[in-house]
Amino acid sequence: MTQTQTFCPAGAVTRTLLRSLLLGAALALLPTFARATPHIEQWSAPSGARVLFVESHALPMVDIQIDFAAGSAREPADKAGLAGLTRGLLEAGAGALDERAISDRSADIGAQIGGGTDDDRTSLSIRSLSSTTERDAAVDLAATLLAQPTFPADVLERERARAIAGLKEALTKPATLAERRFTALSYAGHPYGQLTTPESLAAISRDDLVAFHRQHYGASNASIAIVGDVDRATAERIAVRLTANLPQGEAVAPLPQPALPRAERVHVPNPSAQAHILVGLPGMAREDADYFPLLVGNYVLGGGGFVSRLTREVREKRGYAYSVYSYFMPQQVAGPFQIGLQTKGSQAEDALRVVNDTLAGFIAGGPSAAELQAARDNLVNGFGLRLDSNRKVLDYVAMIGFYRLPLDWLDSYPRKVAAVTAEQVRDAFARRVQPEHLVTVIAGGDGDRAQATPAAPAAAPGEAPARQ
Repeated sequence: MTQTQTFCPAGAVTRTLLRSLLLGAALALLPTFARATPHIEQWSAPSGARVLFVESHALPMVDIQIDFAAGSAREPADKAGLAGLTRGLLEAGAGALDERAISDRSADIGAQIGGGTDDDRTSLSIRSLSSTTERDAAVDLAATLLAQPTFPADVLERERARAIAGLKEALTKPATLAERRFTALSYAGHPYGQLTTPESLAAISRDDLVAFHRQHYGASNASIAIVGDVDRATAERIAVRLTANLPQGEAVAPLPQPALPRAERVHVPNPSAQAHILVGLPGMAREDADYFPLLVGNYVLGGGGFVSRLTREVREKRGYAYSVYSYFMPQQVAGPFQIGLQTKGSQAEDALRVVNDTLAGFIAGGPSAAELQAARDNLVNGFGLRLDSNRKVLDYVAMIGFYRLPLDWLDSYPRKVAAVTAEQVRDAFARRVQPEHLVTVIAGGDGDRAQATPAAPAAAPGEAPARQ
């Protein structure tokens, strides 16, 4: 889901009292969303921003998220990392406030303002007490950060150096190496396949941040989700305040559809004992006709944890890995379908063979009647727990708004899951997960393989060394 963070205004309320308030009121929230999915209202702000609103008075809180099509897929390939740095430096200075003043202002009103960046979007999220003083102060601060960032050069230098150091450290780890190679192979030539490098980070200037903000943080491209203890009129004022001073922004061009890769297997050397194995390809978009058959089918294959087929075959029967998973990540265009596990380098080949055989068997035969029923029951019965807090509701409402999904998406989810048939699962997987397009990456495990390889016998005088 979205990479939001919470924002809790306290004003004169102490932090201890605020925590007690949240814990106590959370109990009152559970029945609110357990009875039915939330009612979503939608309108356009005068700035052109889309607004989705859910009114709930169970907590004296309001959660807000504003999203822009300003993810990493929108940055130049030679300056990969620009989207994340732009978002990160929003809180480094804005208007007349420097980094310290912003931090002090947040502490004074008990506010936490956060957000994140992924391939598709950049977000800024707010959590506030719904009392007028605290709420308005929090919204005003967020609006200033969004519309008037100063991008101080010294902070950029610091954060860029920190990002480069962190990336260099990550590049020593097999998990990072596997994920990056998988992404590059699955999305070769596509914006989703762009990888941040120390060189691309070093090339980013303050002017680049200013230009990226001006182009992508436009009011007409903004999507705002508001959930909590405010009425419609107050929600309308919040949306106006958040976007009134934003640049209009340019129209967002649609992302191209990724081409399916040709099947390829790659080994990334690393001296780790554990081999990190990834198998997959571009899977499905957020709006996809096969969304529900793939969702239900994946629960059976590897998304259901200890009850999945992959867990049964790889872990329980053979003990090759502690955990093994599969998932679809829906995005603006086809996000990845991925199977992943870690195993000892010396048994990577055997583990991969079991993974491929299990996947092939599932594609050919689909789920059994019992597996299908269990998957549908779990997804439907567990759905209410995904809506048992303002914050979780905000994540879904923000997703619906940004991806322009139907307003009844939450209402129709259980019904559509329950209607999935075994034949629909078989058909969807056969069309969407084709072996001739599967990318396989094995990173690391070299340390264990080296220990498992017997040393060659010493050659007698005059003889050639034994071949290995």
